[in-house]
Amino acid sequence: MENPAILTEWFDRVDSNKTGNITATQLKSAFAVGNLNFPVSVVQQMIRMYDFDKNGTMSFEEFVELNKFLLKVQQAFSGFERGCGFLAPDEAYKALAKIGFSLDSPAFYSACESFDQSRSGKLRLDDFISLCIFVQSSRNLFNSFDTSKQGRVTLDFNQFIYCTSNCRI
Repeated sequence: MENPAILTEWFDRVDSNKTGNITATQLKSAFAVGNLNFPVSVVQQMIRMYDFDKNGTMSFEEFVELNKFLLKVQQAFSGFERGCGFLAPDEAYKALAKIGFSLDSPAFYSACESFDQSRSGKLRLDDFISLCIFVQSSRNLFNSFDTSKQGRVTLDFNQFIYCTSNCRI
């Protein structure tokens, strides 16, 4: 959905209160219409990722940025799912790499397991999107503490609490 007119129309339909912003509940409902069933915590994380004005809702401009990310994730998923509607862990690993995420095996398999809602060993599109939202949010948060850009951080307890509370899904 890259066409600005289509995005505007979609946004206007979701913004049922006509406030110029959409809430997590409205966004969750809109995704559900497309058979993407996310926990509200994942939708809230999506909004936090692109809530540039920090008002807790998503403006049209913020939505456009989220849409770009979701299109990239969906394209990576489609490139590896081979028409079966899910990704096996090895395919999910390749799809994550295509998006630009590089995780070691223990981190990857732990994250994969926690986002496999059906516990089938396979990730559906909504599982994969949730995983990508988590990894991107984690990367953003990590980078805010990795000021020397060395790929390592040291946190005191208060910083750790801040990190865990801002990266919940």
